[in-house]
Amino acid sequence: MQDTATRPAHLTIPNILTWSRIIMIPVFVLVYYLDYRWSGFVAAVIFAAAGVTDWIDGYLARKWGQMTKLGAFLDPVADKLMVATALVVLVEEHGNFWLSVPAAVIIGREITISALREWMAELGKRASVAVSFVGKVKTTFQMIAITGLIANPPDMENWVVWLAYLLLYVATGLTLWSMLVYLKAAWPALRD
Repeated sequence: MQDTATRPAHLTIPNILTWSRIIMIPVFVLVYYLDYRWSGFVAAVIFAAAGVTDWIDGYLARKWGQMTKLGAFLDPVADKLMVATALVVLVEEHGNFWLSVPAAVIIGREITISALREWMAELGKRASVAVSFVGKVKTTFQMIAITGLIANPPDMENWVVWLAYLLLYVATGLTLWSMLVYLKAAWPALRD
């Protein structure tokens, strides 16, 4: 277990990893737009590293008993900021309907569920809209798809781009499914 006696409670390794994801966002955008052949690949590595730190910070927070209110707030914010930023960059780069639709669905779902969680928390029913297994699977497909799209130019002759689009559509389907699961769980409170 990590010694926390010498630092403030909010400066845990998991929280530092979460902050690092937020700091990676402008670095990711800057690297992505550099006019070098390798910029897409390096931006994809930065995005993938952010995804890995998301898993690591949650694991360490639970293992070391370092779950904090700050971490519980920042972790989903960091995830949503990174994914939304990546999708906006990709929509601009690809400039097509086929990427714009899943990007709009994914970003729209995140806004909807965030608002739902906040509202449910005000009612004292936050646990009824906790992260589900479907949400975790959705995030995995989403991260793999977005990483593949970042790493490769928008060349529809490239099989990796096709595979990334396919995975993004799977993630979009899971996004809608998980949103319905959350809305169903919250429906009794919404109906009142």
